[in-house]
Amino acid sequence: MAVDAQENSMDLPIIDLDIFRNKPRESPEVQSECLRAAKALISFGALVLHDSRVSEQDNDNFLDLLEDYFAQPEEELKKDERPELSYQIGVTLENTEKPKCAVDEPCLHVIERLAPSERPLDISAHSPDPKCRFFWRMVERPPYETQFPGLNAANIVPDAPHIKERWTPTMNQWGTSMKNAVEGLTEMAAVGLGLPAETFKDAGRYGPHLLAPTASDLNKYGEKDTILAGFHTDLNFLTIHGRSRYPGLHIWARNTGKRIGVKIPKGNYLLVQAGKQLEHMTGGLIKAGFHEVVVNEKTVEVINARKEQFPDRPLVRISSTFFWHLSSDYDLVPIPHVADQAKALRAEQFNLGKDEGEEVEYPPMKVGEQVQSELKHIALMA
Repeated sequence: MAVDAQENSMDLPIIDLDIFRNKPRESPEVQSECLRAAKALISFGALVLHDSRVSEQDNDNFLDLLEDYFAQPEEELKKDERPELSYQIGVTLENTEKPKCAVDEPCLHVIERLAPSERPLDISAHSPDPKCRFFWRMVERPPYETQFPGLNAANIVPDAPHIKERWTPTMNQWGTSMKNAVEGLTEMAAVGLGLPAETFKDAGRYGPHLLAPTASDLNKYGEKDTILAGFHTDLNFLTIHGRSRYPGLHIWARNTGKRIGVKIPKGNYLLVQAGKQLEHMTGGLIKAGFHEVVVNEKTVEVINARKEQFPDRPLVRISSTFFWHLSSDYDLVPIPHVADQAKALRAEQFNLGKDEGEEVEYPPMKVGEQVQSELKHIALMA
């Protein structure tokens, strides 16, 4: 992925999961890298994660499969749609999901506080996003009866012969790579925050984790300044991305308010962003990261290049995305000493002249209740 000239370079910290995996936990090197991971999430709401187990080839196979899947006619795709399950499994077709920020006051205030040159493309018309999505669960079944069966439904395998046989192995191969990487980061972040390493990982052991590729038809939506996914945060705990073939993902760093064009390095690298569940659990010490996906100049350049180089391939932008969730039945409540740090940081920011808006309340609730509430805001749940 590339960056528009007027955008900021990717100054996100690169965190090395291999250090954590291969060296003694008590070693200064591991402790230092864990602290860097926590600080990156606090400062930016995002980081780049290096994990030598990640294979670029697995990501390529995944992108090929999803391009083929979303190139099918709409009547084929509709067979995999499950609106009665709030689209939490199978396919969501374009113009279904709405960006919550278009009508969410705290979110609109975030946009207002950004310098005009750093603001996202205007989503005030509140049109649904022209993107499709597929949700594929990567879960460990809990040894108890969940209170949220609709958020924990069985997977759907597409029917088309040229897709069906590749589907499960390809999805599971890439999904497992991203799940392993992000779970390693949950341990690093916990250690960096002064918590036992397994704090977050255990809380998400039975989470309804989702391999969640989104797809945008660039024949239809390939004009510059088209919004593919409007300005928003993610409702889950951590989101992890592999490289997309097309640029266009912008993220906002909490500490600077700058819009950053995402450029994931080639090789064993992934982008990680904080979600709402992590914000809730840390009492706002780590804030969910805002982002959008748009067609920018670089996207248009790549569209034109791929038309020439791969004239027989579908012109579909696939995001290589995985949503890591806390378990639906887990009690979501801020960790007291971390929430205290959040208050101190907020006061410090205010003294530096950085207004972070109204103080946010994080009432205790089940994770499943938090997810259902967020789904209603984005028009996926009645």
